[in-house]
This record gives sequence, C-alpha cells and structure tokens, in this order.
Amino acid sequence: MVRTATTAVKVGTPGPAGRSSPEGSQVLSKKKLQDLVREIDPNEQLDEDVEEMLLQIADDFIESVVTAACQLARHRKSNTLEVKDVQLHLERQWNMWIPGYGSDEIRPFKKACTTEAHKQRMALIRKTTKK
Repeated sequence: MVRTATTAVKVGTPGPAGRSSPEGSQVLSKKKLQDLVREIDPNEQLDEDVEEMLLQIADDFIESVVTAACQLARHRKSNTLEVKDVQLHLERQWNMWIPGYGSDEIRPFKKACTTEAHKQRMALIRKTTKK
C-alpha cells in the first residue's frame, strides 16, 4: 500500500529572523523532549542548558529542512510545499528516509565506491599495523 501525503503548505517568504512562524513557537517542547529522554533511559535527567541547546538544534534543523524544501518547491515552479520536497532534501542532504511516506519501493543501499588510491592507502595502513 502506498501512502502519499497531500498536505500542502503555501510557499512564501519567511518572516522576521528568517522564520515564517511566530517567534517562540517550537515544534518540540520541553515536555516532549523529556518524554523522549525517559523512553531511552528512565533514570536520565537533562540539565536546563542541555535541554535548551537540544531544543534550539531541533528548531534549527526543522527550519533548515523546511527552507530547503521550499526552495525545491519553487524550483518545481510550485507555490505549495509537498512531502516529496521534504523527502528529497532529507534523502539528498541528510541521507534520511522516512518510511511510510511516498513509494513503497525498496530503497537500494548505495555502497560507496572506493577508488584505487584509497585501496592502496588502506593496504598500506593494514601492512604497517601488522608489524
């Protein structure tokens, strides 16, 4: 079954400070962050500074992904941001694929091709570490 999302967002120019959303609105709240940490380790407690930093990193990541996806939508001559724009950016720039959205085709693993020079360097390293 192919699950495609048709959620569209109007592509516009960002607001003040490069944001199109009101200042102070965060996708990830402190409560959600604490819940995520508890899922990983129930005994772990984050410092206030660490929480703030993680929230800022998450906001910056989301903002950069949405901005790049909007540029892709504009490149397609579209005024709407679609899931495929976000998917393309995440796949190309972050090597991330979100399962359940888009096509069900099996995504082949791309093995990095190694050059002859790299093989020679690795052989030399293995040879020197054996001694």
